[in-house]
Amino acid sequence: MAEDNSTPDTATLSFEDALRALETIVRRLESGDVPLDESISLYAQGEELRKRCAERLQVAEARIAKLTVDTHGAVTGAQPFGAD
Repeated sequence: MAEDNSTPDTATLSFEDALRALETIVRRLESGDVPLDESISLYAQGEELRKRCAERLQVAEARIAKLTVDTHGAVTGAQPFGAD
């Protein structure tokens, strides 16, 4: 089975790097030129990258949700992003 050992640990990737890696995997899988065993490996890597991206988006949404706007358009409930 051909295995790509150049893929870095998904936990250390930024959102942008994880998304780029996921896009690369999707393109390779969609090409139809990848052997079955490698396709399975790529799919597993893609799933890990998808999870990483989803987690990062959830964290970003939670940070943004700390900011709310009242009926007059004033920001209320603002907290510094690192103040969890």
